Amino acid sequence: MFALPNPRMLLLLLIVILLPGCLLRAEDTPSQSLLILSKSERTVAIVDPVSNKVITRLPVGPDPHEIIASADGRFAYVTNYGGGAYNTIAVIDLVGQKALPSIDLGALRAPHGIVFAGGKVWFTAEAANVIGSYDPATKQIDFVFGTGQRGTHMIYVPESLSAIFTTNLGSSSVSIIEKAGQRAGRDDWNQTLITVGNRPEGFDVSPDGKELWVANAQDGTISIIDVASKKVSHTFNAEVRGANRLKFTPDGKLAFISTLSGSDVTVIDVAARNVVKRIKLARAAGIQMHPDGTRVYVACTPEDYVAIIDLKSLEVIGRIDAGKQPDGMAWANRR
Repeated sequence: MFALPNPRMLLLLLIVILLPGCLLRAEDTPSQSLLILSKSERTVAIVDPVSNKVITRLPVGPDPHEIIASADGRFAYVTNYGGGAYNTIAVIDLVGQKALPSIDLGALRAPHGIVFAGGKVWFTAEAANVIGSYDPATKQIDFVFGTGQRGTHMIYVPESLSAIFTTNLGSSSVSIIEKAGQRAGRDDWNQTLITVGNRPEGFDVSPDGKELWVANAQDGTISIIDVASKKVSHTFNAEVRGANRLKFTPDGKLAFISTLSGSDVTVIDVAARNVVKRIKLARAAGIQMHPDGTRVYVACTPEDYVAIIDLKSLEVIGRIDAGKQPDGMAWANRR
């Protein structure tokens, strides 16, 4: 008569069969990868931009809004916003595919905008109305500057560190902050405040560094600032109320504007200063250009996917499902 195996032996056999699959790790992070935040799932997806496949997803803490990668593409930094509830920047090891200890910002609450330049992480702290920088080498916040404006939200810093640019939502202004020599052995800084439209949020500096374009969410207008003179040179109505982000294409010929108040992504001819197309898509927030100028990625936050738009045809050619409420995106190019 056939004897049934011992239950303990069956359990051991089952473990031996299943264990290799359980231990399989995600694929290696590509040398160039697209990073996509999921706000509600509190994760970052590492995406292969060739296959549009999600390689892995990693935890990034509460209410992640914006993300940037280090210059060597090995680390990512994520702002935990929360409208003032949080005061941390999450840190991700992109090569090891693991979360590292977060950066405690102390009294600098509601970090939002973030950029990596000059070997440092530059960020806004909206609830404190300041910008700051964190040095990964010393693991210290080494610079804090109060704008005196309400809702200091987005930030851009060129690699040359020649200036710091921010939008101030509640004060309807743009800050241009520049070094002005030294005092007592420390850098001294001057701020120029430029009045723009109501609730300026998304902005970008043109690839040639000559103009700053800011989308005024409440007005639906675009204010163009001449960087050299630090003055508004032109304002036109793009009819994009609720504008969230504005990004130039790498060649500087087009500007894309997303909105959470409508279902169009607006495309502007930069030279002509007019709308050339409104791409029917969905309510959208984050925008990220492919570095080679072939595609643009648009985070359709309420609809839970990222759309891929061909920059020649200006048509949607694909989508990426990277988690619920996708928003901030960044490129990581490993050196």
